[in-house]
Amino acid sequence: MSGRIARLPSPPTPASAPSFEVRTVRHGPADTEVEVWQLPSPASPQLTAPVRLAGLRGRNLGLVEHRVLKLLAAAGLKFSPRAGRKEALILPEDQALRLGLLFRALAPMRSRDNIRAVAEGIEAMGREEAAYWLGMAMHRKNPRRVLTALRFLLTDPKRGA
Repeated sequence: MSGRIARLPSPPTPASAPSFEVRTVRHGPADTEVEVWQLPSPASPQLTAPVRLAGLRGRNLGLVEHRVLKLLAAAGLKFSPRAGRKEALILPEDQALRLGLLFRALAPMRSRDNIRAVAEGIEAMGREEAAYWLGMAMHRKNPRRVLTALRFLLTDPKRGA
């Protein structure tokens, strides 16, 4: 008997997994919008057309653009700077969950310090936690309450004192 452990290759992502896409729209110089969309797939039979999960544009995107690009780079995705006005890439589920939650949480925020704290907190979340919060934010009767609770949990109340 050998002391070696037989390692199996990691299985490929099944075709039944949810399918996501990240889209960028360039409205002008230094004015880009990034959106996360869920595409119809066998894992989501209720979808007949792509559904927009979240998007971010303007000042708030500028504050976290380096984090967004880092998440996309971790998935092996890179937008070409010389592309046309619109571009779309297939996004793995883990990054789609984090980006969707990040965009939904940051969209109404104004405080730079709180934006940084919430972005760091979402970046540090595990896959299951991000999926939980995004699911709550998408399927609750009052999603604004869920996102407000998340923002309160991720910002430090003692910072202002």
